[in-house]
Amino acid sequence: MAKNNGFLIYERQENPCVSPEKRLESFDEFHVPLPYEKRMEQAARCMHCGVPFCQSALELKGMVTGCPLHNLIPEWNEELVAGNDEYALKRLLKTNPFPEFTSRVCPALCEKACINGIDSNATTIHDNENYIIETGFARGWMKPQPPAIRSGKKAAIIGSGPAGLSVAQYLNQRGHQVTVFEKADRPGGLLMYGIPNMKLDKKVVDRRISLMKDEGIQFACHVEAGKDISKEELFQDFDVVVLAAGSRKPRSLNLEGMDLPGVMFAVDYLTDATRSVVSNKKPLISAKNKNVVIVGGGDTGNDCVGTALRQHCKSVIQLEMTPMPPIERTADNPWPEWPKVAKFDYGQQEAAAVFGKDPRIFSTTVKRLIEKNGRLHEIEIVSLGPDFKPIEGTEKILKCDLLLIAAGFIGIEDSLKESFHLETTPRNTIITKEASYQTQNPKIFACGDCKRGQSLVVWALEQGKQCAKEVDRYLMGYSNIE
Repeated sequence: MAKNNGFLIYERQENPCVSPEKRLESFDEFHVPLPYEKRMEQAARCMHCGVPFCQSALELKGMVTGCPLHNLIPEWNEELVAGNDEYALKRLLKTNPFPEFTSRVCPALCEKACINGIDSNATTIHDNENYIIETGFARGWMKPQPPAIRSGKKAAIIGSGPAGLSVAQYLNQRGHQVTVFEKADRPGGLLMYGIPNMKLDKKVVDRRISLMKDEGIQFACHVEAGKDISKEELFQDFDVVVLAAGSRKPRSLNLEGMDLPGVMFAVDYLTDATRSVVSNKKPLISAKNKNVVIVGGGDTGNDCVGTALRQHCKSVIQLEMTPMPPIERTADNPWPEWPKVAKFDYGQQEAAAVFGKDPRIFSTTVKRLIEKNGRLHEIEIVSLGPDFKPIEGTEKILKCDLLLIAAGFIGIEDSLKESFHLETTPRNTIITKEASYQTQNPKIFACGDCKRGQSLVVWALEQGKQCAKEVDRYLMGYSNIE
């Protein structure tokens, strides 16, 4: 080990952020890399555990802690400390096809399982990973690596989000000819339009897509499978079809007036906002000078807060049905379980800087929409009890010109289900054979959110890899994808 007591010498230091007031001036990424010497100190905090929980992906009480990709975290931390950045990159890429994405948007399941977290602060695995991959691009180590031999087999991937890109990457490296179909105008799926630019700069997505094209992967945009190209046409031109179309059907609210102007699903709002940023055009729906209320307390809701603030909203409130979690771990939530603690994310930080308070109201939901002159004008909210039932007498009226629904997703879109004649679960996800990614149609496979349900980018990458192995075995009779 390059340093066997770094965790005792150095304190955890994350990449600093641009101040909320400054970063609200643009949609640019706002994390600032540490100086090289400080980054090496952070890598030296890794304990190189005999049993590295950080890479174990343990499921405890229904929640996973540790990396689903089983990244070789102690290995590349040690290489960083030793000054072997290029070899650290090789060890990172052995398990993670796209570290530039996970090191920006993953909630760092690895850090939640870091043994340093028992009585100290976890190693900055997330930031170390970002340093490795960005150094690789900056120094020209990330070069196209097209396969030396082609198999003669052709695979169609439906969807260019993280799962689709993962499948495409592994199948292409194996030598199969891969075409990725995307119904939007640019590849990337969730990575392109579902995640705001300040969290994941779209130049980073374009950079990876360009590299994949140079390696021989083809992308067909403005093509919706089942509509612009039929299942029969796909079967005629390809040996196999992989569905990686995500879980894109948003959950609505059971309220009258959901079709009023001023009511919008968060995914549509974020897509429009990001498209306006990358195209340098005005958004079709802007929060400028509007009273914005967001229903949903997850990452999507937080992204809506940050986006609305950058569009200069008049006010912003975020409603959460659940009570506020504790600030620190409770006795019944010990390490290495996923920490069920309050999170004060970037959007909430920015709202507090602008309006002087956390925008969230916990244990609350919308009871009624109030219109004026044919569009949304106000909403009535109500507090919820421990049983999540409304508490009479707690109703309040809030001004609301723009209501964004960020209440999650309920599976695949109806058009995909119908056009491919798919069987689905009660959660409206695609049914595959037991412990498999293959559907009842042997030529159709499914992975990512359309199979698993709404989840994390890191799980999409892992499912893409495992699905690629199965597709490879189906095409070749065996697989050497590791």
